Amino acid sequence: MAKSNKEPGRFAQLLKIYKMTIAADKSALWWSLGALAAGIALGAITGATLGGATTLGFVVWIITGTLLGVLSGMIVLSRKAEHAAYAQIEGQPGAVSAVLRSALKRGWRGSEVPIAVNRNQDAVYRAIGPSGVVLIGEGVRTRVQPMLEDERRKVQRAIPGVEVKFVWVTQDADGTKLIKLAPTLLKFKRTLTRNEVGAIDKRLSALVTAMPIPKGIDPKRARAQRR
Repeated sequence: MAKSNKEPGRFAQLLKIYKMTIAADKSALWWSLGALAAGIALGAITGATLGGATTLGFVVWIITGTLLGVLSGMIVLSRKAEHAAYAQIEGQPGAVSAVLRSALKRGWRGSEVPIAVNRNQDAVYRAIGPSGVVLIGEGVRTRVQPMLEDERRKVQRAIPGVEVKFVWVTQDADGTKLIKLAPTLLKFKRTLTRNEVGAIDKRLSALVTAMPIPKGIDPKRARAQRR
């Protein structure tokens, strides 16, 4: 009988993520246990003060605190796993691709395919959202700068009057860390409506020629692009 090709269950997936995270960041275990202990302690304290001086009330609060601790521990582990995954691909060609493919929130449109690449695998990516058009440079700043300027001119010729912002994901003191890329885009001031975002995306998509996708690792398993 052929073996089943079913994907691993949710528990198996969580266990795998847990092992990978602990291997990359030893502190993740202690932070998760600390969150669990804090939830239990909070439940015990609340039960002792607000439990109505009954055993049942105290037990209910202990259970509630434990559940809260488990949830907090899972959130902490998830954040640690995300940080560990980004740390593993930081500086690699295509790392920005992974973020744009999996971490952008609703309202933003970003392609995993760079709009410009040079022979050194420095790349320029484009994201379009409520904050306008953002060009993201990946690689060495001095090599990426001319590429960004060239792409900005193309955007401004196609859509005059639209502000174009730059974000640098580069290996220098002024570069944006990979894990901070999505939050950085969301911090920009909102200037466009959803309809305007769609119209600009459609116009600029016509400018893009087929580009090879730099080899990269997706920290969130290549979820579908969210729009």
